[in-house]
Amino acid sequence: MSQEAAAFLRARRRPLELVIFDCDGVLIDSEGLCNRIVAGILTADGWPMTPEECEHRFIGMSFYAMQPVIETRLGRSLGHGWVDRVVADVTEAMAREVEPMPGGREALEAVTAMGLPWRIASNSSHEEMDAKFRRAGWLDLVSGRLHSAVDAVMLGGAGKPAPDVFLAAARAEGIDPAGCLVIEDSVHGVTAARAAGMDCLGLVLRGDGAALRAAGAIPFRSMHDLPALLKGALA
Repeated sequence: MSQEAAAFLRARRRPLELVIFDCDGVLIDSEGLCNRIVAGILTADGWPMTPEECEHRFIGMSFYAMQPVIETRLGRSLGHGWVDRVVADVTEAMAREVEPMPGGREALEAVTAMGLPWRIASNSSHEEMDAKFRRAGWLDLVSGRLHSAVDAVMLGGAGKPAPDVFLAAARAEGIDPAGCLVIEDSVHGVTAARAAGMDCLGLVLRGDGAALRAAGAIPFRSMHDLPALLKGALA
């Protein structure tokens, strides 16, 4: 367990009232699969790209935020239906192949057992999240707790790294951002959490976590560690 994360949570001045989880890379092991599908789409659209390059360039970004970047690179419009096409292809792949992150369900169940409210806030669409959690067998567990960046976009806001989806999750529980803790794994997600005025733990499976730390997160190493970290925060 990360001693730094444990100490950080024990030192919080505000009691912990709500835990907000990212979906991809935190609860569902979807990022590699998504990168593979999106890299194939971009290659077909005229920007040759490997899944590894796709992860490096776009991890944590919504498809809405990605589209203008891609259009600038290609020098042409992808059209109004591009995001819908990507979502459809990604959703189909998720429904067939995606798997949960180790320790993800156990973390949600542990937070529930502690009596802490929790929400899930993602750049993924509701269709994508439905496919992922249905495949994992978690639909009953997460029902009524899901917030998508698409909701924010439809209201004139934006996905991560904007704070909108995290703020929507806090509003749904009637909890001030200062009482929230976000669990993230991407720089864009950490940036969004900090912009929302929320503390953030950054899940680091590889490397030293320097990028997440620079964005404002306290690194930890495994979802299996999270229940003990949160118990320490409540003690």
